[in-house]
Amino acid sequence: MDEGKRALACALRILSRRDSSVAGVVRKLIEKGFAEPVVTETIVRLQEYSYLDDRRFARQWAESAIRNGRGYGPRIRLDLARHGVPTEIVSETLSTLNAEYDEIETINSLLKRKFAGFCPASASDREKRRVIQYLQRRGFSIAAIFCAFRNTVDHQE
Repeated sequence: MDEGKRALACALRILSRRDSSVAGVVRKLIEKGFAEPVVTETIVRLQEYSYLDDRRFARQWAESAIRNGRGYGPRIRLDLARHGVPTEIVSETLSTLNAEYDEIETINSLLKRKFAGFCPASASDREKRRVIQYLQRRGFSIAAIFCAFRNTVDHQE
């Protein structure tokens, strides 16, 4: 089997496990010892077959992160950049998802799932700080966090 076919087979094995960005597949193929021209040719073929698409990868990864409470906004931007997704695709993906997923509703659902017994009105300052820091590490804005806290208190009264 020539090197081009071996590289394509290797890339397909990589993509069969989970979707990846172009940069991720390139990095993995180079780590496996394939020459750069072979890697480039393999990437082009994968894109022609629609097996490799940065837009699709960014959309699926970001949507999963939002739904599962792993991130929002700047956190997703940072994580997608780490995956090697181009900045313009990241910006486009985030603007689309920000229109579809409301930040405050996402915080509320995450609070219900992760902190089921948490009530901002009766919680200690230490508990509030812990929850706020948790949400901030995931990229939620402090304004949206406080708004979600206010909404939680308003709904309980």
